[in-house]
Amino acid sequence: MIRIAGVDLPDEKRVDIALTYLYGVGRSNVVPILKEAKIDAGRRLKTLNEEEVNRLAKIVEKNYSVEGDLRRSVSESIKRLIDIRSYRGTRHTKKLPARGQRTRTNARTKRGKRMTVGALKKEDRARTEETKAEPAK
Repeated sequence: MIRIAGVDLPDEKRVDIALTYLYGVGRSNVVPILKEAKIDAGRRLKTLNEEEVNRLAKIVEKNYSVEGDLRRSVSESIKRLIDIRSYRGTRHTKKLPARGQRTRTNARTKRGKRMTVGALKKEDRARTEETKAEPAK
């Protein structure tokens, strides 16, 4: 296993795919990284020699904010928005979308799974009333 920026990258993957395992490096960032390192994107990670791996690691650490540093800066930005009580900060505290999306319907990813409120079938209503009527032991 090759380790770059504290992350073990899978040996069997192609270099361009393996680099996307780093938080903060996507498919579009991989192209300039490999071009600067002069490495073919189609090669497997296990075929790289030590010098090529070191070149990759230096380029990633020098030019990109990845892993812990990026996660920390993102969380600090969100914390700052919450502290100054901006609109976006309040949306983050309420766990709602912060970029203007509609919430009357949808927004399930951000808001989480919710139970429907209102109409229940007669059998379901009777079942819930039974459980409420039973004394807790």
